[in-house]
Amino acid sequence: MKTFCGRANPTTGALDWVEESEEYDYHQEIARSCYADMLHDHDRNEKYYQGIRAAVSRVKARGDKVIVLDIGTGTGLLSMMAVTAGADYCYAVEVFKPMADAAFRIVKKNGFSDKIKIINKHSTEVTVGLDGDMQTRANVLVTELFDTELIGEGALPSYEHAHLNLVQEGCEAVPHRATVYAQLVESEQLWSWAQLQPMEVDGCKLLPPPAVSHCAGAHSVCDIQLSQVPPHRFTPLGPLCTMFSVDFSKPVSSAPQSHSSSFPAQSSGRAQVVLSWWDIDMDPSGSIVCSMAPSWTYPDPQSAPWRDHWMQSVYFLPVERRVAEGEELSLTVSHDDYSLWYSLQPDGQQGSLSEAPPCRPCCVCQAHLVWTRTRFGELNDRQRTQSYVRALRSVVKPDSVCVGVSDGSLLPVFAHMLGAKKVFSLESSGMLKQVIEQVLNANSMSGGVQILGIRPDQLSSTDLAGEPISVLIGEPYFSTSLLPWHSLYFWYCRTALVRLLTPNATILPCSATLCMVAVEFQDLWRIRAPCGTCEGFDVGPMDEMVQQSLDFRESHEAEPQPLWEYPCRALTQPRAVMTFDFLQCVPEQPIRCQGSLPFTRRGRCHGVALWMEYQLNDDIKVSMGLTRPVSEEGACEWSLHRKQGVYFFRSPWESSGDGRASVSYSFTFEPSIGDIKMDFTVASQ
Repeated sequence: MKTFCGRANPTTGALDWVEESEEYDYHQEIARSCYADMLHDHDRNEKYYQGIRAAVSRVKARGDKVIVLDIGTGTGLLSMMAVTAGADYCYAVEVFKPMADAAFRIVKKNGFSDKIKIINKHSTEVTVGLDGDMQTRANVLVTELFDTELIGEGALPSYEHAHLNLVQEGCEAVPHRATVYAQLVESEQLWSWAQLQPMEVDGCKLLPPPAVSHCAGAHSVCDIQLSQVPPHRFTPLGPLCTMFSVDFSKPVSSAPQSHSSSFPAQSSGRAQVVLSWWDIDMDPSGSIVCSMAPSWTYPDPQSAPWRDHWMQSVYFLPVERRVAEGEELSLTVSHDDYSLWYSLQPDGQQGSLSEAPPCRPCCVCQAHLVWTRTRFGELNDRQRTQSYVRALRSVVKPDSVCVGVSDGSLLPVFAHMLGAKKVFSLESSGMLKQVIEQVLNANSMSGGVQILGIRPDQLSSTDLAGEPISVLIGEPYFSTSLLPWHSLYFWYCRTALVRLLTPNATILPCSATLCMVAVEFQDLWRIRAPCGTCEGFDVGPMDEMVQQSLDFRESHEAEPQPLWEYPCRALTQPRAVMTFDFLQCVPEQPIRCQGSLPFTRRGRCHGVALWMEYQLNDDIKVSMGLTRPVSEEGACEWSLHRKQGVYFFRSPWESSGDGRASVSYSFTFEPSIGDIKMDFTVASQ
């Protein structure tokens, strides 16, 4: 059965009615899940197995039958480990039905159906008793309910309910304990993701609005691969603090709490950011530890396990604060049942636990609600700003009538500062309109840019006071863009405005180029690679389910990834494969290109990285992908501000690097739907 779904097209801006299978959402969730990443996480799996063996042994040593409750069983892997370790029976709870069905098949395939019962419910709905889901309470509690923030997937309420209703008092728990760590740092790179900073335009300062500067921002965690933020990018102002621990073998509370750690500042600086991660002890003695610490905390960074389902957390303090070396500080972490937030007190008071945690940060300026963390970083990028200012300076004249088309962009403000006669900015969001107005008011430029809350196709000559557009400007940036080429929406806007442009109007940028390079990923390949066997168990049904969902659509599409977090090596030279001429309107006919790229470096090719580059004028180009030439060894440096597209091959290709093998590519841009269809094959000569 199929149904029509209304979807906003991020490239054309139109509302498209698309006929979709009723299974589309299900397949999409499976295809984009992290199950493969978890199964490839040998460190995690090995530590769980060790902890489960130890817990089963402790219960058996007491002469008791081992009854296991596995909450969030996924593939059933941990339950199979428990039975193999000697458990008498396992209740495996999985709320996501497709995953529960896969677990049932995996358990059956491995011969454990008589010892493992799959329960397709949320754990809080599970019943105990003769007619219940469980015949008796469990004496071993096994869970994997964690996310990067530890508690963001509802671990605390689930544990709280399990201890009250599903497990025996004094049960064994795997993991036994979780501990959260934090470090106070100063970091220009990370802080640029939290606050709008002053910038210079043609010798004049553009200041952030006070409401934005004094705003505590959004409280939500910023989860990243912190291993890719090298230590020289931040300055520690305090030691690594143990903030709090949770003992999962005892009753757990999901009530709001606060925990503090006091220390003297290690150095003077600006307290801005808290870096945080956690570890889990799989046994009471703490001898089996699975740590989320970034690689630079290891004596040998190469030995650090890689995982994408659990990363590290960055929290931004509500206000930047100067601290002096030796000053007594108290760092406080607060949490409710799903999230954490941090605050810094200067008095050094020791407060281990408080029933009334400090207030959760809340954005009151609206900027943190409409600009993402990476968007803040992009707006604060001085080199990028100077590129746009230089390009604008070359085209903005005293008689210029400029119209800006990008979401929450400062380019129209720059055009006004450079002396344009009139400047208009089209903002589809009322909140973005208010944020830009705050910027204008803070710099005594109120009215310098007329912000119109309408779409380009709605704009009339009357809205422009009868003035034709002589300069159309865009970064381009649109909040609805997911893949790099979605920003071609600027081209559709330019086409909609053609009736209002002067005959020789300047379009900035004047063109866009789609670029590609074939790459070998250091680790990211794991999220798409089949597992086969995991710790000796056949999880083939899981691989089949993921591949079936990928084949439904995802395997024929690129997916967005912030490649600066995922190191890769170029095995071919980068190539510009398709150019879009913004000086012309969007054509009616498709644009096609094809060709091949020879492999010039030895390695295992996992797929293709794709990005856009924008030609602002004859001399200035900005890249949303590679930010410098690929090194001799193939090392790539990617933009921190935009996600790139990644097209994974179904199976990797071993390249000898002698140029005999190549990646053949075919791209088709379909103007009617604003999408780029692509196909790749690898062949040897």
